[in-house]
Amino acid sequence: MDLEYRLDGPQEAPVLVLSNSLGTTWQMWQPQMADFTRHFRVLRYNTRGHGRSPVSEGGLTLDSLGQDVIALLDHLDIERAFFCGISLGGMTGMWLNRHAPSRFPRIVVANTAAKIGEARGWLQRAATVRQQGMTPVASTAADRWFTPAFRKQNPGMVQLLIDDLAATPTEGYAACCEALAAANLRNEVAAMLRPMRVIAGTDDPVTTLQEAEWLAAQAKQTECVALPVSHLSNVACPSGFNQHVITFLTAGAAT
Repeated sequence: MDLEYRLDGPQEAPVLVLSNSLGTTWQMWQPQMADFTRHFRVLRYNTRGHGRSPVSEGGLTLDSLGQDVIALLDHLDIERAFFCGISLGGMTGMWLNRHAPSRFPRIVVANTAAKIGEARGWLQRAATVRQQGMTPVASTAADRWFTPAFRKQNPGMVQLLIDDLAATPTEGYAACCEALAAANLRNEVAAMLRPMRVIAGTDDPVTTLQEAEWLAAQAKQTECVALPVSHLSNVACPSGFNQHVITFLTAGAAT
């Protein structure tokens, strides 16, 4: 297993897999760890191309990112787990709901959509970082990730995440952009059978509240909740985020 991962929390607790967003690492989940480890054995991993998780030969697709999660569970001899992913990690969660429902009783997807952005934009971004490095992306990310009020009140926290983004391996980031360019689950949403909670940001310019509401309306056993934040809702509103995740997943403990 070449994915970078770590486990925290009581060994006897149900496992919760956390999947990071594009340009972040498992460190983005730090605001959740104290609350989550009271209920779950938390499995964090770095999506391929991030941290020390290498890019596979031949590039990345949403299918391969989903298969990575299954392979990681198999490697750790974990038959079933809850899942929570944000943005790109949320798309991974939807893929798992569609293609591996027996492994995931309940799934939370945050700040995501069945199709994020347009292929042309993602391919242009991949080309930009390959040519110019991560600086152009890192210089504008705070505006996409957080509201002006949050940036003003929490400059240190914002800078830590931007520094992580700037340190993301260029080829890894570009390969994930290419995976997003091709990823489109809109025709598969109705076939997602496991209960899902969709967490949206009311001020999210990347994956809008309207897209989250569409997802909740189309997928079976799916509900949408909104937080007054932008794109990284788990960082900007950890108390609300944590409560939504814990109440939903623990309500399904017997599923």
